[in-house]
Amino acid sequence: MLAGDQSFLLESLRMVPQEELFSGETEMDMLGSKAGLDPEAATRQPLAARMRPRSLEEMVGQSHILSPGKLLPRLVEANTFGSLLFYGPPGSGKTSMAEAIANETESRYVRVNAVMSNVAELRQILATARRVEKKDTIFFIDEIHRFNKSQQDLLLPDVEAGKIRLIGATTHNPGFYVNAPLLSRSHLFRLESHSVDTVARVLAKALDDEERGLGGRSHTASPEVLEGLAKLCDGDLRRGLNALEVVALGLGSGEEITSDSIAVFASERQIRYDANEDEHYDTISAFIKSMRGGAPDAALYWLAKMLAGGEDPRFIGRRLIIFASEDVGLADPHALPLATATQQACEFVGLPECEINLAHCVVYMATAAKSNSSYTALGRAKQSIAEGPVQDVPLWLRDNGGKASKRLGNSEDYQYSHMSEENVSGQEFMIEPLSFYESKKVGAETDIAQRLERWQRLKIARMAFDVEKDG
Repeated sequence: MLAGDQSFLLESLRMVPQEELFSGETEMDMLGSKAGLDPEAATRQPLAARMRPRSLEEMVGQSHILSPGKLLPRLVEANTFGSLLFYGPPGSGKTSMAEAIANETESRYVRVNAVMSNVAELRQILATARRVEKKDTIFFIDEIHRFNKSQQDLLLPDVEAGKIRLIGATTHNPGFYVNAPLLSRSHLFRLESHSVDTVARVLAKALDDEERGLGGRSHTASPEVLEGLAKLCDGDLRRGLNALEVVALGLGSGEEITSDSIAVFASERQIRYDANEDEHYDTISAFIKSMRGGAPDAALYWLAKMLAGGEDPRFIGRRLIIFASEDVGLADPHALPLATATQQACEFVGLPECEINLAHCVVYMATAAKSNSSYTALGRAKQSIAEGPVQDVPLWLRDNGGKASKRLGNSEDYQYSHMSEENVSGQEFMIEPLSFYESKKVGAETDIAQRLERWQRLKIARMAFDVEKDG
């Protein structure tokens, strides 16, 4: 806990009657439920905290889960929900939604952050919840993905018994970070980044709100300025509100907030991009799919986002090498050498110059003819091996090195391909011939398809000739 939070908590505790200090409530209970807080202390909270919605009706955005008739509002209105998991990017309203639900249901609200919590604190909170029977306990765990397996398992008995109503919030995919038993006992709701219009509307409201916002400072700002600030926030409403507060406090009361006022914030903007987390995987997925779909502009956009977010260019180079064979393949034989050279350029040249090499390769890959025939052929061959039976190497193809191999007749009936027209002898290369590769008539692979068709005709003719000769 930060020093400022500690002093704020101690000040809050001094306002609470002594008998309440020993009623089984933890310090976190009183901080989370705002019980006994000094009203003046609330004004020292960041603007984003002061402007938190007090009910689901005040929530903005997230219409896909909050519109009338949707599951979540119905559960809250009937007060029949169990455990909830909110999954979404920073500033999308996960914490606000949990507090709004607690207010609407008049529940006891306990909030912890998984980064700062531990097993001892969890045991204390759960023990207190078991003793409090007059009110439901909503236990909100921010960044629940930070809890290890044992900490998550500790919650299960009380979740199942209904002693707590768990609300977990995470920016990470719960399927990877939340234990399966806990996940199966919870309703999962995905929150999306806020639109520019939504953020701008909330900023305008905060600017006018005299009770919780900046209305007392009498600032003005044009819709264009607020929209410009909203665009810089990448859908993060908390970030937008706190940025507005910083800009406003840097001006005198009554001064207009102009585009020049937010210029400093714009120059220090950092995009949301968490290396090795969901944003990393989602962006590289969009990047690959854009190249696969022949969309160079989109591919360059996702490339620029990765580079701006600090992605390792060598990682991008490695993915281009994979793409060159998986998606371009035989349709363009130049793709793999170019991708390999690009990855080497990232190693040799480094940032920022290697960004040019990456852009070169990305545009080439996006605009190249595509074929995944070799990739899918390998999959079919691997499936054949896995499902069996596995074929032995034909006797006429086996190695004949050594006297023992020759005595066994290895390679004795092998027909040397170079002795036949176009190297097609007509001989089989499997005991039971199987077909895996299906050529696509696209790009350079068109020539391969035509060549294979011609070889097949030669093979049939050669086999017919051998049968006639033997007859």
